[in-house]
Amino acid sequence: MVTLQDIQTAQKTISHYAKLTPLIRSEWLSKQKKADIYLKLENMQETHSFKVRGVLNKLLHLTVEEKAKGVVTASAGNHGQAVAFGAKELGFSAKIVVPTNTPQVKVEGIRKWGADLLLFGETYSEAETKAKQLATQEGRLYISPYNDPLIVAGHGTVGLEILQALPAVDAVVVPVGGGGLIAGVSIAVKNLKPKVQVIGVQSEAVPIMYESLKAGRIVPPHRHENYTVAEGLSGSIEEGSITFSIAQKNVDKVMLVEEETIRRAVYLLYEEEGQVVEGSGVVGIAMLLENPKVFAGKTVALVVTGGNIDHLLLECIKAEQNAAQSL
Repeated sequence: MVTLQDIQTAQKTISHYAKLTPLIRSEWLSKQKKADIYLKLENMQETHSFKVRGVLNKLLHLTVEEKAKGVVTASAGNHGQAVAFGAKELGFSAKIVVPTNTPQVKVEGIRKWGADLLLFGETYSEAETKAKQLATQEGRLYISPYNDPLIVAGHGTVGLEILQALPAVDAVVVPVGGGGLIAGVSIAVKNLKPKVQVIGVQSEAVPIMYESLKAGRIVPPHRHENYTVAEGLSGSIEEGSITFSIAQKNVDKVMLVEEETIRRAVYLLYEEEGQVVEGSGVVGIAMLLENPKVFAGKTVALVVTGGNIDHLLLECIKAEQNAAQSL
């Protein structure tokens, strides 16, 4: 199991590679929601995503033999960029498998760091299966995007930074996919400030963690994974994942938001804060839009997980939102 000390150690381990990202007060959201709302801007991180935190903590612990053989991973895009970045920085090879519908900005981000990229399958689950096959066939180490104590500990540094910058926080809101980020953040928060709420958010299109916590067990994904503009949160949770048991213990609740609200949140964060953020990064804002009084009078930190959104998609969202306002 991951401990607070593991996260504190990870903070020192990755300090040379991961940025201390800004935590800014959103005047727009604070005024609108009658609360003190802060944004933890991981879109300003290396590779424009929080993923470098866990990945570098993992890669810096590899043995000489593991580095010599190289690594392989599956990704919806941001984790793959982090692995590619880390492997280049540390000087060994990486192979990244992503679904064929991965946003072009994330595909280009992976290629930029020189990793061997394979587009495979229509869903994250298919890409993950392929990556694990390659690990066996080629003797590479498979790097899970979430189900790894070192990954979770690295991601937990987001929670440490929030508490260090905002000691009076009442709630921390975290986007949820496989659970690596919320697992790490919740360990940090609940160990240091047990009364602070940790709330996860997912799209209604990919509610795997929500459904799993509700059922008390990890539920399998739908046969055909639904499309979501928050593709970074798509995919299943593998059986026995440490993130699920951590979430059961530490996460107060997981909430779902509609796809249309996620698109609106992308638009509003761009218009009101000047922040370019992908769908998976704005689900916390989307939750506030759907539940305007949920944090009235409270101090809240929303983790904005990434900014890797395709330019054409952003322009499409801006156009549709502007058109909706003109009706």
